[in-house]
Amino acid sequence: MLTRTPWLTWLFIAPALLIIAVLMYYPMVGTVIESFYSTSFINPNPRFVGLEVYRAVFGDGAFGRIVLNSILWTVGVVLLQNLLGFLAALLLNQRLPGQALMRSLVLLPWVLPGVVAAILWRFMYDPQLGLINSFLISLGGHGIPWLADASTALAATIIAAVWKGFPFSTVVYLAALQNVDEEQIEAAIIDGAGAVRRLFDIVIPAVKEIIAINLVLTAILTFNYFDMIWVLTRGGPQNATHIFPTKIYELGFGQFRFGEAATYGVVSILLLGVLIPLYFLIQARGRRVEA
Repeated sequence: MLTRTPWLTWLFIAPALLIIAVLMYYPMVGTVIESFYSTSFINPNPRFVGLEVYRAVFGDGAFGRIVLNSILWTVGVVLLQNLLGFLAALLLNQRLPGQALMRSLVLLPWVLPGVVAAILWRFMYDPQLGLINSFLISLGGHGIPWLADASTALAATIIAAVWKGFPFSTVVYLAALQNVDEEQIEAAIIDGAGAVRRLFDIVIPAVKEIIAINLVLTAILTFNYFDMIWVLTRGGPQNATHIFPTKIYELGFGQFRFGEAATYGVVSILLLGVLIPLYFLIQARGRRVEA
């Protein structure tokens, strides 16, 4: 019936399309329009300046640093989070004593609110009373101002974000590992294949589609991750940890420079526009393989 009356199909999906248009695409279009206007704390009335805001943003030395920080932040968190999550999933997929308890405990960082996790790590990185520096001093070293030093701040935030996010990848990979064909693994054991050989010849090929999807999905989520960096460093010191979301927040809600904030938002949308189609492409390819 639906194939004979396509208008009925559109009638059913019209409410969903309307909600998506209002909640997603209308704000995006509004952001693009806002990027052509200039505002400031002194002069809050929008003034149309065309591409002048883009020229000012691209000409600012901080823009290149923010792009580089965003790339390093996203790549570092995604790779470490997925590697640690996959290794944890391999461990939790074994028949070990207390397996159910370990699966529950590994979820604790993930279920913590992002702000709470960031505050915990801020205490741990404290140069005077932090647990990390106390451990270094006990070994005969000296305390390091992890979040106040431009050379260590970004790495410190990446470690904290990996700790917060790796349980998500663990859950995804654990579910995928439980669907690996046990008969193939048993046949490989009979043939004398070791654990490493079984991992690379059977397990990883069986879950490679899940790995690809999770890599892209966590990249999208990490690129837009705001809480951890803002609570730990607020983008400092000297823009060493500023990424697109924190810079947009600082410009828009801290300095009322909505035009520049919108410009950074447009650039971030364009960068994400590369990852989002890739995510759907991998999903579609997986469905074709299953069919």
